[in-house]
Amino acid sequence: MGKYILALDQGTTSSRAIIFNQEAKIVGQHNVEFPQIFPQPGWVEHNPLDINQSLMDSVYKVIKDQHINCDEIDSIGITNQRETAVLWDRKTGKPVHNAIVWQCRRTSGRCGEIKQSDFVDTIFNKTGLVVDPYFSATKIEYILKNNKDIYDKAKNGQIAFGTVDSWIIYNLTKGKYHVTDYSNAARTMLFNINTLQWDDEILEFFGIPKSILPEVVPNSFNEIKTESSLFEGCAIPITGIAGDQQSALFGQCCFNEGEIKNTYGTGCFLLMNVGKEPIYSKNKLLTTIGWNINGETFYALEGAVFIAGAVVQWLRDALKIISDSAETEAIAMNNSKESVMLVPAFSGLGSPHWDPEVRGAVFGLTRDSDRADFIKAALESIAFQSKDLLEAMKTDAGEKVEVFKADGGASKNKYLMQFQADILQEDIFAAKMAETTGLGAAYLAGLATGFFESQEALKKLNKEVIEFKPQISPDKAAEKYNKWKIAVEAAKKYKI
Repeated sequence: MGKYILALDQGTTSSRAIIFNQEAKIVGQHNVEFPQIFPQPGWVEHNPLDINQSLMDSVYKVIKDQHINCDEIDSIGITNQRETAVLWDRKTGKPVHNAIVWQCRRTSGRCGEIKQSDFVDTIFNKTGLVVDPYFSATKIEYILKNNKDIYDKAKNGQIAFGTVDSWIIYNLTKGKYHVTDYSNAARTMLFNINTLQWDDEILEFFGIPKSILPEVVPNSFNEIKTESSLFEGCAIPITGIAGDQQSALFGQCCFNEGEIKNTYGTGCFLLMNVGKEPIYSKNKLLTTIGWNINGETFYALEGAVFIAGAVVQWLRDALKIISDSAETEAIAMNNSKESVMLVPAFSGLGSPHWDPEVRGAVFGLTRDSDRADFIKAALESIAFQSKDLLEAMKTDAGEKVEVFKADGGASKNKYLMQFQADILQEDIFAAKMAETTGLGAAYLAGLATGFFESQEALKKLNKEVIEFKPQISPDKAAEKYNKWKIAVEAAKKYKI
């Protein structure tokens, strides 16, 4: 058994490699950003080669910096941005199209057509998902319909599709394995979460050849190894795989029904473990697979906010009113004004609205509105959207919130976490070790090899949290939230 686990966290804007020791502490990490491609307003793409290169650069750098030999790595755990669709040529291993990213809204018109048909219910009942451009199915359909050569090759078995985990593993094994795991398969809108199989009826509806799909494997298992030439002759086991949000749920040790985590990343994702039977939402939340281990499948209810940490990136990169996200905490804390409300629907609205045509809007501007007001409103918009999710989730699951766990980069922002506690009127427990997405992948990998003894043993690791308690009255919280709801409804009415 090696001394370390290597977690590969492939995100929307960057790739991160993290090395954990047997106490699940971070020994070292390295992050590499890669370009975002915006062919048209609302369209988002990645070059799959950039994804792979950024990931490998981060891996080699962290191994070198920590002076770790490859034979000291017990195993690799992979977690990834979900829904993003990658198609490549099986013979050459090269992408045949840019990856269409989960944020991309190009298929919103097609999704609107499907929503008007009876098949929308079939999709929901089989996949647990609402029809939206967010998921992989219409992205694949778009590429195949708009590229005859790719479609012909797909029919002839020459094309492979994968979510980003599949693409990473294909490259790490030099084409030997074309697989995905249950959590990522459940995000394609092609996978039946009841039968745990790719669904032939849905595939036929979208005109997607079954031959392009990967084999679905458990989230924690020990059968795949890297190509040894990539790691100085070491064939390292790849034993853990999970989509980023399910990985964070596992990393937060939400192993019991009713336990909730919210990850504050590029998007914001609230998940509740609902146990071994799926619960179907009446409030436009998603039913998804959390993980499949040792033949047991655990399900989750999920709410998705498309623009969370990305709204802070917008302040930095587009408006250029901050130079670093860390600035926002102090600026918001020192701003006592409450006039500005920002609805960051840059990619439409996710759960529980699912309206891809809404665009961002700002309300309450006055002559004295300034930079600080935009910054404060941006942070508060993240908390308001999370409140929308939790209200829907409590209605669906009938669960009282016992523990609300927070993680992700933006959970380090004390203003945001305090405002979140205030607006939810719930205690928030923010993990001090914010890299719980990578941690979940490490846990899944280590359980398969015996590096970690059991799920029960995992609960004793990384227990340090920062607690935030509500500091405003329920009436004041309700007043603030009502203003948010008014702003969202106004934004919905104005569509460009």
